[in-house]
Amino acid sequence: MTPDHPDGWYDEDGVLKKKHYKRELNRLQEELVKLQHWVQEEGLQVCVVFEGRDAAGKGGVIKRITRRLNPRVVRIVALGKPTEREQGQWYFQRYVEQLPTAGEMTLFDRSWYNRAGVERVMGFCTDEEYEEFLRSCPEFERMLVRSGTVLVKYWFSISDEVQERRFRKRNEDPKRRWKLSPMDVEARDRWAEYSRAKDEMFEHTDVDEAPWHVVHADVKRHARLNCISHLLDQFEYEDYVPEPMDLPERTTESTYDRPPIDDQRWVPARYGSNPEDVADGA
Repeated sequence: MTPDHPDGWYDEDGVLKKKHYKRELNRLQEELVKLQHWVQEEGLQVCVVFEGRDAAGKGGVIKRITRRLNPRVVRIVALGKPTEREQGQWYFQRYVEQLPTAGEMTLFDRSWYNRAGVERVMGFCTDEEYEEFLRSCPEFERMLVRSGTVLVKYWFSISDEVQERRFRKRNEDPKRRWKLSPMDVEARDRWAEYSRAKDEMFEHTDVDEAPWHVVHADVKRHARLNCISHLLDQFEYEDYVPEPMDLPERTTESTYDRPPIDDQRWVPARYGSNPEDVADGA
């Protein structure tokens, strides 16, 4: 049981109840807004890497982080398969192009660590490419940190049983089935190989300048709150949220004659009011 919260916050399975989860999430999202303004005002470059097994909940956390934020300040990067041109580049090159500029936070939904994970396990890179990655990645990240980039790395850890349960849930739900790829199905039979790859990756890239932070992700609600709370703890930010503006009384244009609404192509009103029921629309 979490000592910071009363027993009544949790159900019989030890899971944070929905109403308390939503309350805490809303509180943390308000703090993320403060962090966003602070990053922008101070001109910081913040890069957050989210890695972990398939179905570990990385996307869900990123979604909750960005829900109330300005996408021009906090940007998600989720790169697909490299193009033919990108395959001929320096491995880190296409990721460098996505790094944050001053006053920006970039969230990588998977990152350059693809080489140490899926590429290694599935044989998409050579042994030489893999070994070079393990040598160069720590130096690449040290270079980022020395240049002033704040780099935070998260690994989402789930059990074999939870991953299988989430895969099956995705497969049964047409709204989620797009999340289940042939690569995910292949990964089901390579649990131990992914574990070995992760352990070797940590051995080489868990450096003092850019350490890994492991999120226990078997319970989505807990993982989301723990990760967001930890991310906020990485900064001694100040509250730069603007004060409410003084909105003057609006002036109305009395000489404007609006054209008939029948002249416009209205979306069929399958829900809600019909256009003729709306007195003043745009």
